[in-house]
Amino acid sequence: MVDEIEPGARAAVLPGLKRFVVRNKLKLILVGGDGASIFFGFLITLMLTPFGTVHRFRTVVVVAGVAMAAGLWAVRSQGLLLARVSAIRVVEITRIARAMVVLAGLLLVFDRIVKTDLYIRYTAVACGVAFLAMCTSRSFFRSWLTAARATGSYRRNVAIIGTDEEAVRLIDLLSTHPDIGMTVVGVIGNRAEAADHVLQSQWLGEVHEAEAIVEAHNLSGVVIAPRGTSPTRLNELIRSLHVAGRHVHLGTGISGIDARRLRALPLAYEPLFYVEAPSLAKAQLVAKRCFDIVLGSLAVIVLSPLLLGVALAVKLGDRGPVLFKQTRVGRSGRTFGVYKFRSMQVDAEQRLAEFQKTNERSGPLFKMERDPRVTRVGKFLRDSSLDELPQLINVIKGQMSLVGPRPALPAEVLAFPADLRLREQVRPGITGLWQVEARDSPSFEAYRRLDLFYVENWSLTLDLIIMIGTMEQTLARVLRMLRPGHRVADSFVVDPVTIEN
Repeated sequence: MVDEIEPGARAAVLPGLKRFVVRNKLKLILVGGDGASIFFGFLITLMLTPFGTVHRFRTVVVVAGVAMAAGLWAVRSQGLLLARVSAIRVVEITRIARAMVVLAGLLLVFDRIVKTDLYIRYTAVACGVAFLAMCTSRSFFRSWLTAARATGSYRRNVAIIGTDEEAVRLIDLLSTHPDIGMTVVGVIGNRAEAADHVLQSQWLGEVHEAEAIVEAHNLSGVVIAPRGTSPTRLNELIRSLHVAGRHVHLGTGISGIDARRLRALPLAYEPLFYVEAPSLAKAQLVAKRCFDIVLGSLAVIVLSPLLLGVALAVKLGDRGPVLFKQTRVGRSGRTFGVYKFRSMQVDAEQRLAEFQKTNERSGPLFKMERDPRVTRVGKFLRDSSLDELPQLINVIKGQMSLVGPRPALPAEVLAFPADLRLREQVRPGITGLWQVEARDSPSFEAYRRLDLFYVENWSLTLDLIIMIGTMEQTLARVLRMLRPGHRVADSFVVDPVTIEN
């Protein structure tokens, strides 16, 4: 088809096509993954059912192709190609399920018209396989995008409109989560207020100059703090930036409340939010404990060869003890001994004081990216998180959960602010929201914010999302390790916002 275009027209078409591909690369990759998941999900499933034995392979391929086309339409109808939808895993998974239900309905109509004998049971199984394949494909996509954004790729330049405390918090939020894909170029607002909040080096100009500043710096959009400008100017700014094709994000000033508890409640055509109170049924607590016991016990059995292999590697590394037991603070402030595969030299605890000056974290937490106390085997265990596996014993004993805030040291707890002690209302976990979202961040505020968010908004669904995020984190770390010349840090931040709008 391209060969039939005149040379002059081809010269105009090809650069335009290239620009389109570059601008929409992430979306095209995501669409490709979704399409492949649906096509091969149906192709493989139908070939393994009586449908595949009755019909020729060509017919099966055609049906799988129709399913892919209809499925991609269903995916788009559910908003699954928008970052604001795909950013929240529970919403994304729910909408993928809805898309598969829509697809099943469309294929039912297709079968009634074409008469292919595509029975409902075949369609239901194929949609289920496609659902699992899409969830897996999108997890790989998240992991790849996280690794890429950690190195500065696929990021959008934005400005914060506002120069107050909330503007400072928004800057910290976006810098703590580079996986979101936004780089703050500067702030727009009152110059004196910017200086008061140590933002003078990032000040770009006054609010009345916002449109010109966005254009001059070629910004993709802005994030507007709640008190960043007057209501009249805010409405004017939103309209003018949208006309210019820029993204507009409105900060709410709300922190620690799950977005799923916010309900759009327009009053007299004004956009308001209703905030639902947190609710936690006792049945969920019982289900969480049952889940911990069953999955923890199963994991110990399935992973026993790996556990033995790691134990042998630690022992042969320096002939020291295999396990390391350390006192941590658990639920209701009670202390217990947490188990880990030993990743440091035997005298690491005694040598901690000499390294306190080199602490790379703010607040009471300690971290050194190049800690000389870590053994060669221990570095690999930490990079792969295999050192945490013995904590399955703590889970089975009821001292920990699979998901929850990480158990803190008694000395750390003594330095915690009073509100952070609320984390002791739940069992600590092997993995948690902070590990998935901001483990590599030096910000203690991120640690405090995410732990308190988990305590107030905990649910079985959130636990499931964190476990999925943990698997994506591991995959993202592997992808980062595979980058040429890259040295893996002791920890790595994960959980991307998937795609740009």
